[in-house]
Amino acid sequence: MNNPNSIIQTFPPYLQEAWEKSGFTDFTKIQAEMIEPAKEGKNIIAEAPTGSGKTLAYLLPSLTKVDPELKQAQVVIIASSRELVMQIVDQVNIWSEGSNILSAALIGGANVKRQLEKLKQKPHILVATPGRIIELLKAKKVKLHEVHTLIFDEADQLFAKEHINETDGLLKGVMKDCQRIICSATIPKKIEDMAKDRILSPRVIRINMDKDHLERVNHYYIVSERREKSKLLRKLVHLEGLYGLAFSNDVHELETFAGRLEFRGANVGILHGETTKQEREKAIKAFRSQEIPLLMATDVASRGLDIDDITHVIQLDLANDIHQYVHRSGRTGRAGKSGTVVSIVTKGEQERLQQIGDKLGLKMEEKTISQGELV
Repeated sequence: MNNPNSIIQTFPPYLQEAWEKSGFTDFTKIQAEMIEPAKEGKNIIAEAPTGSGKTLAYLLPSLTKVDPELKQAQVVIIASSRELVMQIVDQVNIWSEGSNILSAALIGGANVKRQLEKLKQKPHILVATPGRIIELLKAKKVKLHEVHTLIFDEADQLFAKEHINETDGLLKGVMKDCQRIICSATIPKKIEDMAKDRILSPRVIRINMDKDHLERVNHYYIVSERREKSKLLRKLVHLEGLYGLAFSNDVHELETFAGRLEFRGANVGILHGETTKQEREKAIKAFRSQEIPLLMATDVASRGLDIDDITHVIQLDLANDIHQYVHRSGRTGRAGKSGTVVSIVTKGEQERLQQIGDKLGLKMEEKTISQGELV
C-alpha cells in the first residue's frame, strides 16, 4: 500500500500526469488509508491532523468518478470558511488540469451574480460554504440529483450548532446512494456519533498526530501575570525571524492585544468571527506575503489557513484540551521544518499545560525573554 504507483495507474491519464508533475513519490498516511475505500464509494469518517494531506485523500478518488460529458454537479465539497473553500478550489484546478472538469466556488458574502454566471456553465464540482449552497438550492439554482460524492471538510465546524441544520439539509438533499465523506483535523466522540446517526455504515479512519512532528516542534512556556501578557507578546513579536500565529480564545482580548501592539508600532493582522470579509482578505494577503510578521486569530477564524513557513505558534490563552493544542501546534514545523510553540501562561494555567504535555508525552520547557531571545 505504501507504493502508490499501482493505485495511480488506475487513475485517468490527466490525474497520472498531475501526480507526475507534483513530484510526490508517496502517499501520506491518510491518503494511504483513505484513497482506495473512497474510490470504491464507501462512506467515510476521517480524522487526520492539519497539514497531513486530507484534501488529496478525498479529492483524487472523487475526481476519478467525474464524467466531464455529464453537464451537472457530481461532487459537492462543503467547507466552513471562505479561505478553505478557495484553497480547495485551487487544488481542484491543479489536479483536474487537462480533463475538461469545471469547478465553482460558492461563498457566502461574495457576489451572488458572479456565482450564478458560473453555475450556468454547469460545473461538475461545487465547493461551497453551507449557507450559500443552501440559499442557491432553495432558489433552485443548484440541483443535487446527479451528485455521487458529498464531502464535509472541517466537519467539527459543520456539525456544530450554527451549521448543523444546513449540514442536515445537504445530507437529505442528495440521493440515497450518494457517497458521504466527513473529515476534519479533530473529530470528537460527540461529532463521530452525530455523523454515524446520519450516515450508513461509515468506515472510520483516524490518523494520530505524527509523533515525529510533535517532537520536531519546541514546546516552550513563559509564566506571566494575566495583565503582563500583552507586554510579553510585544517582546515575542520582535524575536528574530518570527513569522507566527497567535491564538486567543476571546475576541475582545484579541482586539485589545492587537490594539496595544499597533500602538507600539508593531504591524499585525487580526482574524476572528466578527472581522468583515474585506478585513479578513486584507489580513491574510498581508500575512501570506510576509508583510506582517504576526497574525492574531481565534481557532475558528484560523481554519483553512494552510501556510508552510510559520515559525512560531503563540498561545495567549491556553488550549482548552489536547485536540486544540495539537491543532494549534500543527500550524508550525510543517513540511519537515522545525517550529516553536510558546504558551504564555498564568500560574494556574501552567499546571494544565503540564498535564497536556504529560498526556502527549512532550517536554514543556519554561523560558524567559532576554535581549530579544528565548532563554
